[in-house]
Amino acid sequence: MRIKIIGSGITGITTAYYLAKNKHQVTILDERRYPAMATSYANGCQISASNSETWNSWKNIRQALKWLSKKEAPLLISLKPELNKYHWFIKFINSIPEKEINTLETCKMALNSINLYKIIAKEENIKFDMIEKGILHIYKKKSELELARKINKIYKSAGLERWEVNKNEIMNIEPSLSDSNIMGGFYNTTDFTGDIHKFCIELSYILENKYEVIFMKHHANNLIEELNNTDIIIVCAGIGSRKLANSIGDTLPIYPVKGYSITINNPGNNSPWVSLLDDEKKIVTARLGEKRLRIAGTAEFSGYNTDIKWDRVRPLIRWAETNFPNINTEDIKPWAGLRPMTPNMMPIVQQSKKNRKIFYNTGHGHLGWTLSAFTAKKISQLI
Repeated sequence: MRIKIIGSGITGITTAYYLAKNKHQVTILDERRYPAMATSYANGCQISASNSETWNSWKNIRQALKWLSKKEAPLLISLKPELNKYHWFIKFINSIPEKEINTLETCKMALNSINLYKIIAKEENIKFDMIEKGILHIYKKKSELELARKINKIYKSAGLERWEVNKNEIMNIEPSLSDSNIMGGFYNTTDFTGDIHKFCIELSYILENKYEVIFMKHHANNLIEELNNTDIIIVCAGIGSRKLANSIGDTLPIYPVKGYSITINNPGNNSPWVSLLDDEKKIVTARLGEKRLRIAGTAEFSGYNTDIKWDRVRPLIRWAETNFPNINTEDIKPWAGLRPMTPNMMPIVQQSKKNRKIFYNTGHGHLGWTLSAFTAKKISQLI
């Protein structure tokens, strides 16, 4: 079939891969000149089943309310009136009872996705600064560690092998980490890290040269218009998916949640190689070869806004210097991107209710890198 994919981020690129392997004629449309220049450009770079816990909880609601006036808070909600944001939060609260089942399902999808990425990388010989040292979660509060123990039971049910580690074990796993105030943690060796942008660029070359996928710089506004000379359209447009769906009468509950990252160039020998996740601060790290360290996190509900605010960047730098006192932070590149979040934190992988020729693979939130291989294969099988 002749298939158009709107969006050339990690979701669109992997979707094109599975469809092209099935001999479909695939064209990828994106308003940007190069693939993976938006949310897939400089995120936390973790492919992490151990980060599958959905955010739906009264604890997070209470914490967000406490942080309303703090510009450097891990979770920041703009007080600017916005109808879409209010509707999203109502659905978010209504999804709290589904938290455990959605966390379980997300972890299962992530574990499948991990295997698929390894298969793609091996079959297509893709190099993307992949480091297989697992992910270490650290906790500095007893209450946070207790919550992690409860969530770990769900992860275990999903099939993730992840175990609790004490302070001494943490220091052995990642010697560069400062031991100040760390109470304990959880560790697994299933998860891994890699440069999402490099992966997308490398796979796009393979799609174009080996599988004859066509890439077009094109801004899509209306899905009906894009159906000309096409059998199927798949919307993988991240935060732009909601507007495209509206053009045919579909409603996608997606909200743009801003995340920040810093890339520390030449961080030195006293910086981590094992990927870390600080659940309380909502900060992750990923080593991208010898000369780059990515630190990412925080969440900001402020509508469609990609401005880089130093009130949000400074906590990432401070976190790095606190946990790694001897790290070199002289050369830092900041970035901000918009995650396409759904209220229940689950990706949207389905056929349009209004037009049977249109499909959606979008709304992956902060787990786009983690889940896209799985949802790409799923949507290709559905088609």
